[in-house]
Amino acid sequence: MAGMHPQTLRQYDRIGLVEPGRTPGGGRRYSARDVSDLREVQRLSQDEGINLAGIKRIIDLQREADQARAKAAALAEEVARMRAEMTELHAVAEAFTKQVAVRQSGEIAVWRPRRR
Repeated sequence: MAGMHPQTLRQYDRIGLVEPGRTPGGGRRYSARDVSDLREVQRLSQDEGINLAGIKRIIDLQREADQARAKAAALAEEVARMRAEMTELHAVAEAFTKQVAVRQSGEIAVWRPRRR
């Protein structure tokens, strides 16, 4: 599917440019994503003239960037959750302050609703 010699595929697997799945017998099973990655490796090598060590570094940096983006997204979700929680706490605090009336003498009287 990738149009590459099996020895080239083994070499790319060995140096970590692609990580295909394995059958129980140890055979390589390339996903559509793997094939896409292999084509990109081939393009970088043939069209851009980048050596395999450079391609490996590019792939590693792309993986690190993907992980950083995922972590940033998770942190953004956590911040949104915390903001919602703070909004709720502010509403509770506001409701509480409406129930407490401060008299001029400095005493505090707590208002309680009538029981039904």
